[in-house]
Amino acid sequence: MEVDNRTILTEFILLGFSANRRWQLILFGIFLAIYLLTLSGNMTLVVLIRIDSRLHTPMYFFISSLSFLDFWYTSVYTPKILATCVSEDKRISLAGCGAQLFFSCVVAYTECYLLAAMAYDRHAAICSPLLYSSVMSTSLCTGLVAGCYIGGFLNAIAHTANTFRLTFCGKNVIDHFFCDAPPLVKMSCTDTRVYEKVLLGVVGFTVLSSILAILVSYFNILLAILRIQSASGRRKAFSTCASHLISVMLFYGSLLFMYSRPSSTYSLEKDKVAALFYTVVNPLLNPLIYSLRNKDVKNAFRKATQAIRPHTGR
Repeated sequence: MEVDNRTILTEFILLGFSANRRWQLILFGIFLAIYLLTLSGNMTLVVLIRIDSRLHTPMYFFISSLSFLDFWYTSVYTPKILATCVSEDKRISLAGCGAQLFFSCVVAYTECYLLAAMAYDRHAAICSPLLYSSVMSTSLCTGLVAGCYIGGFLNAIAHTANTFRLTFCGKNVIDHFFCDAPPLVKMSCTDTRVYEKVLLGVVGFTVLSSILAILVSYFNILLAILRIQSASGRRKAFSTCASHLISVMLFYGSLLFMYSRPSSTYSLEKDKVAALFYTVVNPLLNPLIYSLRNKDVKNAFRKATQAIRPHTGR
């Protein structure tokens, strides 16, 4: 379509990672293996927490919610990456691009809020251990997770609508493996000043409010740990927070690298690496972080495999 002698784009071409056919097949195998491991790892964690009564606590409820989100997270991106690796047709429609951006925003914003909710849970467990069960009631935990998803959907609607309010023209090639806002804005042939202000407001409020909630929670946790007299008690308190802190650093580290830099330093190659980390690698690492460091999860897994073994042996 042409408007004012400019071709208005109705589809895009995602270049992915490599134009070399051999490398495409190698990358297909790598991403397929990562995808299957991510799906099985996260679903295993969700099922274990569901079937083992010893894991029916607020902390594990949030961990299972994070695993379910990571299961969805990787499914937003990886199928298209796999298709791009093996198919010569790398096109994606404007509507398909919008859908991918929307769902990627939903999972990213929801994870921001969910990590903050998990920090509040750790705050309640360490700062008010005697009141923990009553403070972190089932209704509150369910409400917090539901609120994370509602916030994620509302922010995703604002983010996507703001992006596709722009008109895209010129070359329709996106040197990326999914439809993300920065490369799309580079293709815009309309004024992006309003867009950038709205985006800064939406992303800035979500990220800063979530980080502030996490920092406040951990500041109070640190004060509570310093008041613990025994060294073993302090180590135990720190260990309950370690997995969550690792998840926070991995997620926000790659996210801030992607979106906090000025546009003058924008580099698609660097952003592809950062985006790959938080879209594909991070969902794979989270179930490992929360299971390898956790005796309760390992005991639940051992119990589940022992229960299955007699049946398979018949």
